[in-house]
Formats: sequence, structure tokens, C-alpha cells
Amino acid sequence: MATYNLNEVLKEREAKQRAGKAGQESSGQALALDDVSRVKVLSPGRQVFKRFIRNRLAVFGSLLLITMFVFSFIGPLFYPYGQKQIFYTYSRQNVNYALAKVNTTFNGYDLGDAQDLERPVVNSMNSNIKKMMADGGDSLLILGEEGGYEIRKIGEGIYELLKGEAVPVCTAGEGTVKIGTYSSVGKSMEWTGNPVEGLVEAAEQNCKGKSGSFEYDGTTYSFVRGVAKSYELSAELDGVSYTGENPGGEFETALEEAIGSSQDSFEYDQKGYLLTKQKGLYNVWSINADEEVKVYTNYTLDTVEASGRVSDEFKAAALMAACGSGTFTDGDRTFTAVPREGAIDIYEEDGSSYAEFNPFSVRRYTGEDTMSYDLKNAIAAKIDEMQHQSVKTGTMVYELPMQNEDGSYSRDEDGNLIYNETEMKITQRDTGEYVINCDQINFVIDMYAAPSAKHILGTDGDGFDVMSRIMYGGRVSLMVGFVVVFIEIALGVIMGGLAGYYGGWVDNLIMRMVDVFYCLPSMPIMIILGSMMDAMRMDTYIRLIVMMAALGIMGWAGVARLVRGQILSLREQEFMVATEATGIRVGDRIFRHLVPNVMPQLIVTATMGIGSVILTESTLSFLGLGVKHPLATWGTIINSVSSASAMAHYAFIWIPVGLLICVTVIAFNFVGDGLRDAYDPKAKR
Repeated sequence: MATYNLNEVLKEREAKQRAGKAGQESSGQALALDDVSRVKVLSPGRQVFKRFIRNRLAVFGSLLLITMFVFSFIGPLFYPYGQKQIFYTYSRQNVNYALAKVNTTFNGYDLGDAQDLERPVVNSMNSNIKKMMADGGDSLLILGEEGGYEIRKIGEGIYELLKGEAVPVCTAGEGTVKIGTYSSVGKSMEWTGNPVEGLVEAAEQNCKGKSGSFEYDGTTYSFVRGVAKSYELSAELDGVSYTGENPGGEFETALEEAIGSSQDSFEYDQKGYLLTKQKGLYNVWSINADEEVKVYTNYTLDTVEASGRVSDEFKAAALMAACGSGTFTDGDRTFTAVPREGAIDIYEEDGSSYAEFNPFSVRRYTGEDTMSYDLKNAIAAKIDEMQHQSVKTGTMVYELPMQNEDGSYSRDEDGNLIYNETEMKITQRDTGEYVINCDQINFVIDMYAAPSAKHILGTDGDGFDVMSRIMYGGRVSLMVGFVVVFIEIALGVIMGGLAGYYGGWVDNLIMRMVDVFYCLPSMPIMIILGSMMDAMRMDTYIRLIVMMAALGIMGWAGVARLVRGQILSLREQEFMVATEATGIRVGDRIFRHLVPNVMPQLIVTATMGIGSVILTESTLSFLGLGVKHPLATWGTIINSVSSASAMAHYAFIWIPVGLLICVTVIAFNFVGDGLRDAYDPKAKR
């Protein structure tokens, strides 16, 4: 049985037709109008293409889209800057160079084991020291929850914190004082203070009922029933009730004098006692603090060598030495601390100056300790002069290292810094601080730079190159448009295909779902979703995926209705009867025979829908609900200059982006109109 190759048969037929045509032309025979060889049949695709390219607006839109894709996807490969690259520049500005103030805060340095210090005691040290200074005292007793503390003044501006025991001594005054807890079961007393002889037997006889009172040895005792047949006993006190050891002697006289003069503490027999008042009674505590734990001072340490660093241990040792022997060691080095009026000088072993403690703090405005020792002293001297003259502003001239235009320090041939004179203005604030201003070249972010050869469209408020941001933003905006439309088409084809083919209850169910999605307020939903993602601090790229999915899910209803309508008109035609007769599966009937016949309408819908999605994404990003900084989209770029003043001053940022959005959306609309006319030329007529 002979076999035939269809391609070979067609080739032979075309060869014969060409040969016959050539023979007719050579013999001078004319071709008839009804000669089939004169009819050239075009495929449907080529017919659509020819009709499309005759539409000048469609061709123009296609060229714009090709240009936009090249600009967004190929342009960044050749552009030297990235979308997240921050640019800096050198600028001469009048800046806040330094900040000077009298240090009123007392800083503490550890002397021993300070790990178990009570936090409330440490936190209140500044206020306690200032209270002690206001009262003019040299010591202050503090009662903690776990012991007693004492603050001692050991030098000018230097205070030491000692830790020890707090022992209850007595309760004094007029009022009710708790004696103890009597247990009627064990017939025993748990004493709060010193035991009272015979009181247990008296309580056994009198403690009955819920509450009451009785007289014993000239004192009135009251009781209140507690748990497990126990009674809380209190005594009506008029005098002193000892809860600890009686110091004896003239203790009660010293206590009465302290209470009479409203003192918080007093000293008796070389011991410190603290008074705490509660409900008209005074509780007296013996504070035995002898463990050195911290030393406090309001002095600031400045080293002679600029930016010198010393440890807290060094500072603690220097402060204690200034109030004691005068010498101390740090590692294998020996230093001498010499106090003078309002300061402490630190000398090295060879007598050279090493550092200085003083109550005046001069630092760079950022808080860094990078200023030279001589400049600090010059500023302090000028401020002292201003204080004597009672003025709040002053100027001084000082030599600072000269800077080049690139911000680096100028050096001579030997590598030494070159100095130039700079005028410094010193201004006192209402808070008492002094701000020092001067001209300086700073290395700062190049914000809102105008268009130039380096930055074609300038820079934005974050120092990003605008041209680079627009390129990368086009990638994201176009990608969002295509992905969202793909999701819409996919969902719409599936749901619309099922509804149109099956009809009946399937059609009713899916169409009711379509009605629900048509009723959804998409913009409020996206606003709520954006707020939720903000609260969750969602990653930028995950946020982008969620946004595309949400837009796609909310936009499939229109595509589903279109597909359903087309399939309802196609499913009864002869080719569908043939597919059913040949036993083709339902899925193949829908997606291989029906849906391809709907593709022209889907292509037109998708093309025109991409522009709408790009506008929606740009709107959401402009409102701060879409893609977040620093990922670039056209919407976020406009959002960076969203205020009226910014739009007026930085038009070079938002106008190019706005034009690109308009051109892209218009181009997609041109292409969509052209495809619609090409697929259905009758509709145009």
C-alpha cells in the first residue's frame, strides 16, 4: 500500500502551478479573472496582522511599548547606577560644631561588687546627691529593701556610695505599733520586736472572739483574729518601743532632738541612725554601711591627647586617689591625681599632663569626644569670659585643620596637617547649654540634586538616582500589570468556561460569585490590606506578591462574564457537536476547542486591562499602600515628592514619571483598540 507525504504533494503541486504559469506567459496566453492561481489566500493570523499594521495609532502604541520595555528591562543593564545606591556629596555649611555645658549629672563608677545593688537606689542617686548638696550635709542615709546605704562626700564634686546592713532599733511616738502574732493553737508568740515578759499568758487569757483589747502591765493591747486561730497584737504606744538592741545612754534624748527638728537621720555614739515615718510613728534603723561600691562625680574627664580613651576603672581610681593618697595605678602605669579649685589634674609618672577632670563638658554636637584638648580649653575660657560679661553670644577665632573640596584634610609635603583660622560663634540656649557654630565641609547625602551630567534626572530625597529609580520602577510596574492580568485571565477563563459550557446550576452559582466580586469595593479593601501589611511589617517583596494576588483575585469577574457569553454562543455550533460525537473529554472540549475561539477577545481585554492595572498600582504606591520603599515603582517615586511644596520645587522628579505612566497607559490602549479592530473589522464599521 503506497504512502504519501502531504508536504511533498503540496510542493509538487506548487511546482506544477509555477511551471504552468511560466508556460502561459511565454506563449502569450492571458490569465482569466476566475483563474484560481490568481487568488492568494491569507491565513487568519496574517489577515489580523495586516489589518493591525494599517492602524497607525496601534503601530505607534506598539513602538512606544517596545521602547518602554527596552528602557525598563535592558536600560538598567547599561546604566551605571542601581536603584538602591545612595549618593553623597561634599558641601560647605554652617553647622553646629560643638556643644558645651556645665555637667549637672552625677555619673557613677564601680569600686567593688556593684552587681547586687538595688536598682531603685542606683536610679535615685542623682536626686539624693542634689538633695544632700541643698541641705549642706556631708552624708545621707538610705534605706533599701535588702539593706542600708550611705552617701558620703569625700571631695569637691565627689561622692562615695557605701552599702551595709539596716537593723531595726525601735519605734517612737504616739500611735499603734504591732507587737507580734499570737497562735492560740501552739500558745506561742511570733514577736515583731523585743519579747514582752508575761504577754503570752495574758494573750492566752484575753484573745477571744474576732477582735478586742485588754490591759497588761499598764499598756493597752488590741487584737484582731487572723487565719488558723491566730491573732495580730498591737500596743498603744506613747514613747519608745525597742524592736532591737537598746543602745542605752542618751540615745532617747538624741532621738527626741532628731524628731523635734524634723531630721531624717542622726548620729549617736559614732553610729548612723535613719528615721522613717509611718502613721504618726517613727521607725528607727541603725545603718552600718562600710562596703565601698561606687564613686559618683559630675566631673568630665578630658585627655590631653585628642580622642583618648580611658576605662571606667581608671576614672574610679583617679577620683579615689584625688581624695586620698594622690597616686594610683592603671595596669603597669602609675599616675598622680592632684585636685585644684573646680578640677582635678592627672599626671603621668614623668610629670607630663595626661588628663583633667572638670565640671565643664565640651563635646562635638553629635556627642563624640574627638575635639582637641586645647580647643576644649579655649571654648571653656571664652564661655567663662561670656559669663563674667553677662552676655549670651560671643565669637572666637581658632585654627582648625583645613579641608579640601572633597572633605579630606589638607597636608603639607611632610604629611603634617595644614590649619586655617575659622570663626566660631558661641550662643547660649535657654537651657543653659552653649552651641558652637562654624563653617565646615560635610560629607552628606546628595538630596534633591538638580539634573546634571552625572545624574540625568537628578536625585531624590534619599540620595537615589532618579533615572535609575524610574528604570527599575518601570520593571515592577509593568510586571505588576502583566502578572495581575494573567491571574485575571486564568481565573476568568476557568470560571467562565465552566459556567458557559455546563450552564444550569453551575452557571447560576458562578454568576452569583461574579455578582459578589463586582460588588466588592476594591479600593477600600486594598487600603485595609495595606494597613494590615504595615502593621505586620511585611517584607517588601512578599508585600508585592500579596498585592498582585489581591488585585488579580478582585478583577477576574469581568473576564469570566466575557468568556461565559462567548462560550454560550459557540457550544451549540457544528464543531462542538463533532467533538461530542468523537468522544473528546469535556476538559478538552472547553479548553482546546471553545476557549481558543475566545482568545481574540481575551487578548484585547488583557491588553487594555494592563494599563488600568498600572494606574491602580501607581495610585496605591503613591498612597503608601502598595510597594514600599526602597523598592522602586512609578507610584513610590511620585510619593517621594507628595507634598505641594516638594512638587513645586522638585518637578524634575515627578513630571518624567507621570509622563511615563501616561504614555504607557495610552500605548496599551492604542494597541488594545488596534487589536479589537483587527480581530473584528465589522465592529469598526
